[in-house]
Amino acid sequence: MNRIRVAVVFGGRNSEHAVSLMGAGSVLSVIDRERYEVVPIGIAPDGRWVIAADTQSYAIEDGALPVVDTSGSALAIPPGDGSLVALDPGDIPRSIGAVDVVFPVMHGPFAEDGTIQGLLEMAGVRYVGSGVLASAVGMDKAYMKAVLNSAGLPVGPFVVVADRAWRTDRHRVLKEIEELGWPVFVKPARAGSSQGISKASTPEELETAIEFAREHDPKVLVEAAIPGREIECAVLQGLGDEPPAASVPGEVLVTGGQEFFDFEAKYYPDQMALRVPADLPEEVAEEIRAMAVRAYEALGCEGLSRVDFFYTPDGRLILNEINTMPGFTSLSVAPQLWAATGLPYPELVDRLIQLALQRPLGLR
Repeated sequence: MNRIRVAVVFGGRNSEHAVSLMGAGSVLSVIDRERYEVVPIGIAPDGRWVIAADTQSYAIEDGALPVVDTSGSALAIPPGDGSLVALDPGDIPRSIGAVDVVFPVMHGPFAEDGTIQGLLEMAGVRYVGSGVLASAVGMDKAYMKAVLNSAGLPVGPFVVVADRAWRTDRHRVLKEIEELGWPVFVKPARAGSSQGISKASTPEELETAIEFAREHDPKVLVEAAIPGREIECAVLQGLGDEPPAASVPGEVLVTGGQEFFDFEAKYYPDQMALRVPADLPEEVAEEIRAMAVRAYEALGCEGLSRVDFFYTPDGRLILNEINTMPGFTSLSVAPQLWAATGLPYPELVDRLIQLALQRPLGLR
């Protein structure tokens, strides 16, 4: 029997390039090679697509972040039937065959934000994860919160700092933010993996934090600090017409001395711990699972997501954000939540590929 041909795509031209590689390395290490023929495709920081190595660990080594090696043949996916075209220098472009499904282990702008999803829709190839609209809304935290709020889900107070407003009317923007109270958290509106995030407790710190966030994205989100525990829950699309299912919730604990769950806490060894299942009253855990599914459906997600909450000392649940392509190493939060729920990482990878294969092409 012919194996299903899966292109694992990773990298990208954004600050989450290395995070993508780490997740792809985990997927490549567990994907069932008897069932799937794997084509690893790396997207370099400059946007070039290349045939990548299949045997690298793509892990952080000696503190150095991994990066796509561009020595392989350049690739393109033209509109049509999902065929891959190799573009070797000096040679005529040649087809290396179509793929049945793409697993885009990608994060951030020009990747997780609907752009690669749109490219794959145009190419006529199925892919793992949410479609164009859900991916775009999930990536832009301002629109994401608007959609969640319109669905009746509780979100915390925030202010959007648009590029033009910051450049032309900074005084008004700062005054609006001060009404949130101190401290605040400042983050790029369209980035993930805690890149560019700062905590600000004074007006001086706030301006510095906004400029830091703007290094990643000209659009910035400033959120009121919400005291409480950080609880996360993963959602997985059901097979066929089954409804989405939620994992057991887990609690994120920062153990490396950081003030909040930043990039180092997420991806460097011994910087965080996940208590799963979280120590919560049963009715609170069930409410989190129900709210996570509501958030998933409000955005129109497909495949998978991770939904993050704050559980406040007075017993309230505040939905912080939804991630349509969460960190995906075997030790990332979402895979650990599913492992604790009874779906080990290799089976999760297989399930996501099968979900993508069952999905029709085009509008759905």
